This record gives sequence, structure tokens and C-alpha cells, in this order.
Amino acid sequence: MKFNVTSLDYQFTGLFSSLVKDYVQAKGSARSFVAYEPTYEGVRKAIVERKKYSINRKVLVDVMQKQYGSLSSNTSVHQNIQLLASDNTFVVTTAHQPNIFTGPLYFFYKIIHAIQLAADLRKQFPDYNFVPVYYMGSEDADIEEVGSFVLGGNTYQWNTKQKGAVGRMKVDDALIGLLKNLEGYWSVKPNGKEALAILQNAYQKGKTIAEATIEVVNAFFGEHGLIVLQPDDASLKSLFVDTMKVELLTGFSHKVIQPTLQALTANYHVQSEGRAINLFYLKDDIRARIEKQNNQYIVADTDLRFTEEEILLELQQYPDRFSPNVILRGVFQETILPGVVFIGGGGELAYWMELKNVFAEAKVHMPVLQLRNSFLFIRAKQMQQWTALGLSKQDLFKPVLDIEVALVKMQSGALLSLEAELKLLEQVYDQIQKRVKSIDATLGAHANNLAHQSIKKLLELEKKMIRAERRKQAVSIERIHSIKQSLFPNNGLQERVENMAEWMGDFGQAWLDTVLKASPTMQQAFTIIDQID
Repeated sequence: MKFNVTSLDYQFTGLFSSLVKDYVQAKGSARSFVAYEPTYEGVRKAIVERKKYSINRKVLVDVMQKQYGSLSSNTSVHQNIQLLASDNTFVVTTAHQPNIFTGPLYFFYKIIHAIQLAADLRKQFPDYNFVPVYYMGSEDADIEEVGSFVLGGNTYQWNTKQKGAVGRMKVDDALIGLLKNLEGYWSVKPNGKEALAILQNAYQKGKTIAEATIEVVNAFFGEHGLIVLQPDDASLKSLFVDTMKVELLTGFSHKVIQPTLQALTANYHVQSEGRAINLFYLKDDIRARIEKQNNQYIVADTDLRFTEEEILLELQQYPDRFSPNVILRGVFQETILPGVVFIGGGGELAYWMELKNVFAEAKVHMPVLQLRNSFLFIRAKQMQQWTALGLSKQDLFKPVLDIEVALVKMQSGALLSLEAELKLLEQVYDQIQKRVKSIDATLGAHANNLAHQSIKKLLELEKKMIRAERRKQAVSIERIHSIKQSLFPNNGLQERVENMAEWMGDFGQAWLDTVLKASPTMQQAFTIIDQID
């Protein structure tokens, strides 16, 4: 199986925010909100600065070894875990929730980007080790998002009565039933049995979603040395107790973020404003906000109440019962990991750009921020049909109506354009206006009005001609709509909707190998991959 790989500037896709485009192109004020440039030189500076921040590598390594436990993992994983004990080892991190059955495609794309960038940095900076890490957002409680996947255009939802952090939930009969939908899908596909077996082995009744996710990701990417870190751990949380204590007592993160929010909103959309206290309380099936009311700490939507002394004691004794929200999550991540690069999507980078002052106040190193890779996969038949219409890959990203008009004009040549006639009409009215003005200057405005009306009517006539021709070319236009809807579900990116089953089922390991090979590292471009028969 062969594929063509084409790079496209993000600005031509029309699918990314102004903040992301400015950040990638070093325009506007976007890069003023980060600690380093997203370049090799930026990484070099990050390495130098990262060395100045202490990290408890022993706890990190011990937790990782415990989490992998008896899990059969590749030698590369064990070697990378051991490398983390060394002061000259740094990590390239990406983060994502533990979506069931891997969720949307970009779950894989982020991980692959981290793998490839870590390998690239090892070549660029041979005096250091770089380990790719998938930081699992296991404390997310959005079961509607994390517990769903799209297959063959249909959305499947895990309907469970469990509540709280998704990573702590357990595989139940309902989830195993959902997996059978994948089994039926893959049974008629030429490839994918191996990937299906990985999911079936991982999602066994009674396992937590976090445990299943580690097993799935390790099976797909362990051979590349990728380490999965499940941060919902008492030992890791204990390393963050001091910061969480300051947050509980002063709400420092909300205060220091305000100047940045004001600066960001001057030109860009703000992703998250956070709360007065940016911590959740986790216990059993509870994951709820911690709020301070008068002299008490309230766990929202529960009967739990703490005095200041009680909640600080709770924090010391049970640090795993406290969970940072989006404003403090990155600070926790970089407290426990020796990170130099963080890879995230546009939305993730948008809220990380709010946090420069939060990192500084917490005395935690802020890494280089790298926009994750994005891909568009096109099947051979779709590409053949598209190019047969005389359309380019860049045309794929244009609005459907614009493509239709361009196609109709292209296939009908100059017959549908009244541009020449409009120019002649303008010349005629110029002559008329000059003549009437020579007779009576007050008639000039009347002549000018007649010109505008005539030009307007000709433009309306041109639109009617295009609509008439469009009706003649209904088959081609229907094809455009079909391809666009397939590649951009609901006018969004393919990678945010489709599950890897769509591609593993057809191409198996060859599809993953293609993404790995085509994945840029520090370069920033949207990648189109089209299949060659």
C-alpha cells in the first residue's frame, strides 16, 4: 500500500484559530505568551533552563514501574523508564483523556508526534536522552466525550451508571457490548484483526479504564519506547502538595492569570478563565469542584465540608483526593516530569498560553509548546474522483459553494462569465456620463445611477447563468458534496471524528507506519495523505 504525502500551510485550511495561525507563523503577539520559541533553538534553551528545576526522578521511575507492573511491555519502554532516573534525560509529552477504544484519530496523531519528535531531538542533541510520554488525563469526568466513539458515521456511547473520574471507572458489560460493535465492523474488513485483539485483551471486565488504556497504547506504541503515565497516583500527587496547599489558601493561580487573560483577549479568544480555586476533590465516584465559602471549603454538589485545618490535613494524608483542573494541570504535569516540549492541539495550546505567570508563580518550568500534527487521509477512489473534476488538494479546504462555482466556471469556460461585457458596459456609461455632463452637469448623477443598476442586473444575470449550469452539472456537484462530507464530517476535521478502526480495518499496520513516516517533528504544516492504488 502506497500513499502520497503533501504539506499545506495551516492558514490555507481555514480550520484553525487566529491564535494558532499566528503562533505557527510567528505573527502578532501569540508567541509573547510562551517561554520559548517552538524551534530547535527554543528546545536548546529549554534544556538549559530545565536543569535548574529539581525533580524527584526516583518517585517518577518507581511509579512508572509500578503502573506497568506485570504488563508485558517492549524492552524499549523499560529502558526509557530507567533513563528517566538520569539527570540528562528529558521528556516530550502529549496529553489526552483515556478515550474508550482510542476515540478520535488525533489521539494517535498526538502520540506519534511525541514519538517522532523525541527521536528527532536525540539526533539534534546527542548529549541528552529524550523520552516520549503520553500523559493520561485519567481524572477527566466527561463520560459523554471520553466514553464515545464514531464508527462508520455512527456514534456509539458507553452508557454506564459509574460516575467520577473516567480513569477510575471499570470495564463493565455495557462497554464489552460496545466492543462487539467493533468486532462486527472489523469482521468484514481485510485487515485489523490484530488491532481488534489488542482492544479485546485490554478491555476485560473489572479492569479500570486507565489500566485498559495503558495496555492498548503500550501494545500499539511500546516498541517505539513510548511511556504512558497515569498521574492519578498518591505518590505523584504528594510531589504537588505544596502547590495545592498554596492554591487552597490563596487561590494564587486565578489571581496571577488575570493580566494574561486581559492581554490575550485584546486579540484572541480566551480558552478558559479558571476558577477562584482550581482544584477538584476526588473520592469514590465524586469528582467535584472545591469552593471556599466564608471560612469553609465546600465540595460542590455534595455534603462535604472542611475547615481550613481539616482540608489541609486531608491534603497531607490523601493527596490523591485532590485533582488540578485545566489551569493547574500543566503545572502538575511539569512538576512530576522533566519536560522540555509539550505537544498539544490548538485548544490545548490556547489555554497553556494563559499559564506563563502561573508556572512562574509556582516556580515550575514551562516547556516549549508545539502544535500537534494534523492529517487528512484520502482514499484512492476519492482522490481520483476529485482530481477528475479538475480540482486540487488545496481546493478540498474551500467552502462547498466556492468549489461549486469554480467547477461550473471551469467546466463551462468563459461562457458563464460576463466580465468582458461588464467592462464594455462600464466604458459605455463612462462615455454617456461625459456627454450628459457636457449638456447638463446635474444629469451626471442620474447617469451614474443608471450605470450601477445596469451592472447590478448583469451580475444577477451571471449568477442565474451559473445556477442554471450548476443544475446541468448536478452529478459532479453531488460528488463534491459527498467527498467533502466524507473528509470533513460536519464541516470539521476528519481526525476529530473518525476512529482508527476506519483505517486499521482497511490497511492494518501499514496505515500506522504511514502516519509515523509522514509525521513532521518541529516543522509546522498540515499533512494530506492520499492513497495510491
